[in-house]
Amino acid sequence: MLKKVSYTEAIARKYPEAISWATCADEAGRPNAIALGWVMCTSFSPPMLAISVGHTRYSHELIERTGEFVVVFPSEAMKEATLVVGTKSGRHGDKMAAAGVRLLPGTAVRAPLVDDACANFECKLVGSLPTGDHTIFVGEILACHVGPPDAKRIYTLGPDREFGVFTGKA
Repeated sequence: MLKKVSYTEAIARKYPEAISWATCADEAGRPNAIALGWVMCTSFSPPMLAISVGHTRYSHELIERTGEFVVVFPSEAMKEATLVVGTKSGRHGDKMAAAGVRLLPGTAVRAPLVDDACANFECKLVGSLPTGDHTIFVGEILACHVGPPDAKRIYTLGPDREFGVFTGKA
């Protein structure tokens, strides 16, 4: 039997939720990243991914200015780095150095790849849609890279909760 509840109570049922990052770079090549919960496939041909980024975020500004980004599926080895990427701003400092991740140059875009990740998808911005306090950025995937086959993705288990490898038990 359904029960009418608040948005906050109902949306909490979506967890666990996969965590992703988007890397980007400024015009001088200085890297940045943002942790994301909202990533989706939007097309097989050509392959495309969409991400949702808050309007006030530095990464939003960089993606708009440069027209490119890399979607990163972080691995379990990147849990601590994900906390840094998700809680610090790169606007006034080197967030990537603070996160301690090994960056590799992109092969199709200026935004960097992340070495320990499960997968990296280099994207060229092909569209955007403002949606309330976020913008949905759609990127055509130009190149894909995968990490070790045994790398496990990380998930957030809910608001104000730890994240980790999802085992099927929230």
